[in-house]
Amino acid sequence: MVTTVIRGICSMATRGLLTELCAAYAQRSGTPVTVTVEAVGGVDAARRVAADEPFDAVFLAADAIARLAAAGKVDAAHQVALVHSGVAVAVPSGAARPDISSELAVRQAVLAAPRIAYSTGPSGVALLALFQRWGIADELNGRLLQAPPGVPVGSLLAHREASLGFQQLSELVGLAGIDLLGPLPQSIRIDTVFTGAACTASSQADAVRALLAFLASPECDEAKRRHGMAPA
Repeated sequence: MVTTVIRGICSMATRGLLTELCAAYAQRSGTPVTVTVEAVGGVDAARRVAADEPFDAVFLAADAIARLAAAGKVDAAHQVALVHSGVAVAVPSGAARPDISSELAVRQAVLAAPRIAYSTGPSGVALLALFQRWGIADELNGRLLQAPPGVPVGSLLAHREASLGFQQLSELVGLAGIDLLGPLPQSIRIDTVFTGAACTASSQADAVRALLAFLASPECDEAKRRHGMAPA
């Protein structure tokens, strides 16, 4: 029997989760299937799908998927919300752990930090908007460090290039060299919905739809929570 090969691309936030779940799908599928998902920066992933690279599936923030659907690059009728992913806060391992239990506490921690690392993509944009809303954006000039696409904020913290970092919880969980403080408090929570979709360039839409159905099923909920996300 011929093996179906599904090629996907995702942003770094869902890399670990999709590696685990796609391997599980390949084992449990009733037909031979191999699923490979390349993880890159979200902006780069969207650009490559938009340029018609031969991907079968793409997993990105919902707004990026919506733009690809509008451009006819993914099947708008077959996209599946997979997870809610929240932003968390971390510091270098062994560093002082500021209070982040309230909006005021987070604001004070930001103002006290000599160097603040944040990510590319929608969560980074939302964080900068929060700083604008607080009226401290100008005060932070020269202290903000945006991680290059595909580079984890945690690695900047681990190498002491920043003293406070904000990124998707799924990208900070279990990372060496950092201390995870926890998620942002509810009043300033930054939540991203990650969605999977079949690429219109794919010749195996049925196989991709079957994969997406598995990824959205309750069978995957425990793994999603373990990776720091919530089922969508």
